[in-house]
Amino acid sequence: MAASTLSGGVARLEVPRGLQILTVPGLHGSGPAHWQSRWEALYPDWQRIEQHDWGRPSLPLWAERVSEGVSRALRVASRGAVLVAHSFGCLATLRQASLDPVGIAGALLVAPADPDKFGVGGLLPTWRLPFPTVLVASTNDPWMSQRTAFSWGTLWGSELVDAGALGHINADSRLDEWPAGQALLATLLQRIDSEGRILHLGDGSDSWEASADVAQTSPYI
Repeated sequence: MAASTLSGGVARLEVPRGLQILTVPGLHGSGPAHWQSRWEALYPDWQRIEQHDWGRPSLPLWAERVSEGVSRALRVASRGAVLVAHSFGCLATLRQASLDPVGIAGALLVAPADPDKFGVGGLLPTWRLPFPTVLVASTNDPWMSQRTAFSWGTLWGSELVDAGALGHINADSRLDEWPAGQALLATLLQRIDSEGRILHLGDGSDSWEASADVAQTSPYI
């Protein structure tokens, strides 16, 4: 699959009815200057998957938290969750997708960490995922080469996006609100909406309850 390139700004995102956006940060969480945190400030209805220990990259434990987040999302979003993941958060998202993709409507995978660096390559799917995904990788990411990232993305059936020389596409990349990334998410949401797949029939009576048992650490990656 050929890779596209990032471009320009975007109007304010409108999330289609029945979908919930969940952000999935990487190791040590995403600090206030990270684009994920900026997006959460722009869109207060979006929710973050919180980890019990941000400094311990345990894929089974992180994937379990993703599972819990998706389950909570389904209480209020009949069509499921769209996961906006970064770095090790991408691996947690993919691990959960391999175990149980129900409730995941789509995923934006930004700068995935190299699973081989964490010894978890065997825990990730090696097949086309049953929901649309967009994988964004830079040409100079120290955590995984673009070539390796695109090789994995091809297995998952992802749309591949060349971000240029943005490093690990994190706070150090100085992306602010990263309008080009928002544009990618907007396109992904349009695709999900056009497919119109109903994942879960919920009555919308429950509200989101975010976990509070999290200790923030730094640095952020």
